[in-house]
Amino acid sequence: MDTPQYTDLLAALRAVPDPRRRRGQRYAWPLLLTLIAAALASGERHLRAVGQWVSEHADELVALLDPPRRRMPSTATLRRALRAVDLVALEQCLTALAAGSPTAGSWDGLAVDGKAVRGANRHGAAVHLVGLVRHGDGAVLGQVAVAAKSNEITAVPRLLADRDLTGTVTTLDALLTQRSIANQIRAQGGHYLMMVKPNQPALHAAIDRLFAAPPPPETTDRAAVATTVGTGHGRLERRQLERSAALTGYLAWPDAQQVLRRTCRRVILATGEIQEEVTYGVTSLPPAATPSQIEALWRGHWTIENRVHYVRDVTFGEDACQVRVGNAPQALAALRNGLLRLLRALGWSLIPDALRHYGAYTHRALALLSTQPTRL
Repeated sequence: MDTPQYTDLLAALRAVPDPRRRRGQRYAWPLLLTLIAAALASGERHLRAVGQWVSEHADELVALLDPPRRRMPSTATLRRALRAVDLVALEQCLTALAAGSPTAGSWDGLAVDGKAVRGANRHGAAVHLVGLVRHGDGAVLGQVAVAAKSNEITAVPRLLADRDLTGTVTTLDALLTQRSIANQIRAQGGHYLMMVKPNQPALHAAIDRLFAAPPPPETTDRAAVATTVGTGHGRLERRQLERSAALTGYLAWPDAQQVLRRTCRRVILATGEIQEEVTYGVTSLPPAATPSQIEALWRGHWTIENRVHYVRDVTFGEDACQVRVGNAPQALAALRNGLLRLLRALGWSLIPDALRHYGAYTHRALALLSTQPTRL
């Protein structure tokens, strides 16, 4: 993966180009982005709250940041800045902060999935973002918007373009199980793990037939099974993953090395109800990859939902935020991604606790963004 370019969030924000005309500028561009990021780190959820936070802490902010005009910008100024920000540059700078290297001797899991910005969409803005998230730490390594009148399938090639995927396994849900995406991942040096549903009828039918038929007694190919058991959310869950290389060279699928069947049996502890779900998959990982490794990658895919999308929606209040004009919705999502990465890098496992901590004092929120005092 890419080498980190920035040592802190403020350095990344400083690298975002100023889209404004020279004439009439009253505030430095890094100051505007820093104030927005600091307010988000303090637990403010929408632009009106961000503007109020800046206004009510104006004296402290002036003393800490020492701006030339000795005053703070209005809510309207902050709103205009977010609407006009260069999204490509902002995403690149923030993901450069989050970039890292694969774990030596293992495959680095990367999850791809989409997310609607529901607060903006309630007003007809139709903002839908596709992100690339590292399984291990939940760092967002890239994010692109789905083009109008299109879908996630067309956004993923742009998200993955020009990335060195060597040493990684990209995990995708059934919607994104597409030949073109599998080809791109392999061409860029990576492996894929794709969930398979009837939207790929030939692939799904072939895997279903294979696992429906009992294996010949003399073969052990399908004997390799990984079983895990866990509890949580009021249920006991037993997961069994089976793999087979019997369809290698038979499937009309790019570099498919193994097909998978995953059976998940859940017992609802409060009622005793039993649920069972069977899911199929396909991967380019060679048979040297053990069922346990593949199961870990399969479960790791949900990092993007549990550690990124859910936290942005609930803790950062993205679903409740009504910002919808211009580039502001995606810009706020990008800043939330950057803050999530930063907070977790500092050891915060509970993000609500972190927001309360940094929201208690203005200087804490500013210190989070940069370890070096600076004049903006």
